[in-house]
Amino acid sequence: MGLEIKKNMAKKILTEAKGYLDVGFTHSLNPYSGCGFSCLYCYVREMPIQKFKDLPWGEWVDIKTNAADIYRNEMKRLRKKPNPVNIFMSSATDPYQPIERKALITRGLLEEMIEHPPDFLQIQTRGPLIKRDIDLLTQLKEKCTLLVSMTIETDREDIKRIFAPYAPGIKLRLNVLKELHDAGISTQASISPVLPFTPNFPKALEGIVDHIWIDTLSIGDGSMGKRSERLGMPKLFEDHGLSKWYRKDIHVAVEKYFKKYVPSEMIRVSKNEAFPSYMAKNDANT
Repeated sequence: MGLEIKKNMAKKILTEAKGYLDVGFTHSLNPYSGCGFSCLYCYVREMPIQKFKDLPWGEWVDIKTNAADIYRNEMKRLRKKPNPVNIFMSSATDPYQPIERKALITRGLLEEMIEHPPDFLQIQTRGPLIKRDIDLLTQLKEKCTLLVSMTIETDREDIKRIFAPYAPGIKLRLNVLKELHDAGISTQASISPVLPFTPNFPKALEGIVDHIWIDTLSIGDGSMGKRSERLGMPKLFEDHGLSKWYRKDIHVAVEKYFKKYVPSEMIRVSKNEAFPSYMAKNDANT
């Protein structure tokens, strides 16, 4: 699969949180437009950012070369007010997709965040490359509340290959989660979206995460499953004999199953519990 890469100068880097993220996050931050992981279920395929592109999702990436400078300037303006700054990075791309290895946009942003920290930062990724930045993350967690959320949508490599053939392997992601956790960084496994998994899935997460996030194609695509339907997800599940997993209430069954093995306070479910409860309490006290 070819990848068209362009360099752009961003006008803004912090976007006011709306819709799905408007549960405690104040801003989203996307270091890139487009994503080389090209997951088949990605809801961004149905958003305007892709609809107006000539190339298919997964075949183009725009690099926001001035992201760190823009972040610094925007944070200085935001800090003139007493309001908290709670950032979700990223909502429409992956901050640790392959191009980051050379482009270093996300790393540059982390360096700026150490100097101008938000109150809360959640890094959402499926990229094992994040372990490269453990040095910066350990510094940043002393400046703000930090949560690294790694997408682990299944513990089955065969299932991953059906739905996300270009995404990194599951075992590799689990190993990186352990490294982050061992480094004292707060970690979360994002089962997002829920894909078929083995009975041993909870055991695979034991001792390497502080939180488990459950999200599905029906409650987490921003349109109550309509985007996922347009992406052909029901047929893809059906074609592989997995239709029983494509249920609007699958999150209920998954939550119940995980609670057999994991303390209930570790588990969150899309969308109302997206923002960590301990941060919501902190905000209420400010």
